[in-house]
Amino acid sequence: MIIIDAASPVPPFEQLRAQLARQIQDRTLAVGARLPTIRHLAADLGLAVNTVGRAYRELEEAGLIETRGRAGSFVSAAGEEGRERARRAAADYAAVIASVGIDAAEALRIVQAALTSGAAAPASS
Repeated sequence: MIIIDAASPVPPFEQLRAQLARQIQDRTLAVGARLPTIRHLAADLGLAVNTVGRAYRELEEAGLIETRGRAGSFVSAAGEEGRERARRAAADYAAVIASVGIDAAEALRIVQAALTSGAAAPASS
């Protein structure tokens, strides 16, 4: 269920994008699930077609959905693949931490520092 708050300072396209992204990430919307058409969702939410279109474009650019022409827009498997890469990287990191004798609390501080500093560089595939 999507709720757009007209009184919010957050633009409607961003409210929609964020709610759909959250539903995809928490798996409320499963991989392969077909999303409503842009026109249908715009009508249901009382939004302009361009507003919904912008939210869908941003979700597609983020790899969360994919558009298959006239077939429509679907939740992409790319988000699930990203989670799996993160799980593998975490397992590799845990193995390194254990091999060098760093305790779990320190390992978590290292990760937190990397995440907050933006120093975490994308790994090459």
